[in-house]
Amino acid sequence: MQGYIIEIKTVKDDDLIVSILTENHIYITYRFYGARHSNINIGYKIDFELESNLKSSIPRLKDVIQLGFQWIFDNEKLYCWQRFIKLFYPHLKDVETIDDFYFNLLETLCHKMIKENSKRAICKAYLFLLEHEGRLHKDLHCFLCEKEIKENISLVRSFMPVHASCTYSRAFEFEKIKELLDEKSLIAFSDDEIDYLWKIILQGL
Repeated sequence: MQGYIIEIKTVKDDDLIVSILTENHIYITYRFYGARHSNINIGYKIDFELESNLKSSIPRLKDVIQLGFQWIFDNEKLYCWQRFIKLFYPHLKDVETIDDFYFNLLETLCHKMIKENSKRAICKAYLFLLEHEGRLHKDLHCFLCEKEIKENISLVRSFMPVHASCTYSRAFEFEKIKELLDEKSLIAFSDDEIDYLWKIILQGL
């Protein structure tokens, strides 16, 4: 089967606990340390097998093959990808069975990043994630004071709209944010503004 590594934890003797997001499941697996193992890391897409063990409730990860991306040697893209992927583990913690949205989102994103700026592609993917989870707030009422926002709009965690004056945070043009939330479009945003959105994402999915 195939999946994306969303978390790696080192345990005794350099063995690893590896969390893998597949199409319909999140697997927590055990990987024994060994020089002959293929290299794995956060964000890698792998083909793998699981072996059950009567002595452990965690299956053993084996026969791992890394499935590379075209941009795997682009350090900037890999850095952004890994930081985004790492957010999935706390977001989906304690979940085992999931629908295929999350796997397909990553499948689409890693393809989009071949030609697109990594942060722009990730910001757009995040908008689709918020929409899928029913957390994309298109009604422009301030999350803090609950009054309608007509100008000086800003965003906080989960791209929640707020008055810039309520948070003393960066103000955006009203139409830009409306277009972002209604159409999931980032065309009007400068690279500097995309960096700001990226920092919001890093606060947590």
